[in-house]
Amino acid sequence: MQSFTAEQVDRARRYHRPLYLATLISTGIDLALLALLTFGPLGDRLYATTDGWPWWGRATTFALLVVALTSVVGWPVSYWAGYVHEHAWGFSTQTRGGWLVDRLKGLAVGLVIAGAALAGFVAAAHWWPTWWPAIVAAAAAALVLGLGLVAPLVLEPLFNRFQPLEDRALADDLQALADRAGVPVREVLVADASRRTKKVNAYVSGLGRTRRVVVYDTLLDQADRRELRLVVAHELGHRRKRHVAQGTILGMAGAAVYVVLAWALLESGSVRSAIGADGAGDPRVIPFLLLLGSVLGLLSSPLGSALSRHWEREADGFSLELTGDRDAFVSTHRRLALSNLSDLDPPPVAYVMWFSHPTPPERIASATGSHLTSPARA
Repeated sequence: MQSFTAEQVDRARRYHRPLYLATLISTGIDLALLALLTFGPLGDRLYATTDGWPWWGRATTFALLVVALTSVVGWPVSYWAGYVHEHAWGFSTQTRGGWLVDRLKGLAVGLVIAGAALAGFVAAAHWWPTWWPAIVAAAAAALVLGLGLVAPLVLEPLFNRFQPLEDRALADDLQALADRAGVPVREVLVADASRRTKKVNAYVSGLGRTRRVVVYDTLLDQADRRELRLVVAHELGHRRKRHVAQGTILGMAGAAVYVVLAWALLESGSVRSAIGADGAGDPRVIPFLLLLGSVLGLLSSPLGSALSRHWEREADGFSLELTGDRDAFVSTHRRLALSNLSDLDPPPVAYVMWFSHPTPPERIASATGSHLTSPARA
């Protein structure tokens, strides 16, 4: 960890350790609430508010109620982690009103997407009691693909404003870099991230005609041209290596596997009895479906994080090959780490479960061939 001092490692540790605890608390609350809704009287009472309604009305309303309740219950922890803690460390530029508006937007998106998916699951099982697993699995995979296509055009603009890079010389340089990488993109856009945070970032999103590279305006303000080219080269690496497409395919497969597991469990009379449902077409299965998704997400998190770190290492290697600028690589990842206060020496469990990127010392060591040691442990 020669690129970072013991003081920098310790400061990042003090920032992140409470956030790990908040994540554990949030996960525990989510699982406990879903378990109560699935197996306890809480779910029965909530479902009873729709007594006397037609099955489709009960399914739709119950799905919306469950999605809303599970979202809102997590807001206090989210408020502390995303607003109070971020302000205390000087990162957040958002007002309380802005934070609440973001939560309400997220809730609205969740109600539309998750509510429709859950109600659709119940409807398919009600209408096609024999063939619903195949129909729902195909629909779930199609939903993942559709979200990948439309998210840049429909969902992302709900939370940020995007505009083309105004510096034409820089835009032309980045477009030429993309052409040389063999992955021309339709546009390089700038997101107005500064109205929420001082942190810097960039990402790729979209599929086919919706693909694009997005950089935060905070990154434009802080990075020099060599560092910016390095960051964009990294994002182009994700495109060249087809990580977005691979992730979408894996997401589609995962959605189909989830439906098969739900079908297998709901075939069990003991499971249906514990839920209090007559079958997959009973709206009472809705909290169970969310609980199953949360459990599967938790169990698959280490594998998903490991795969993401592998893809990040591939994109890092591509950015070095494309730019040939090792010094910019080191300075860029050092700047990103210090600007975002990245955890430089995370606990092993946190690294395995949640780290979608290698640590900054790992990335720098891979580029320089240096031995990775921690000043905090030396």
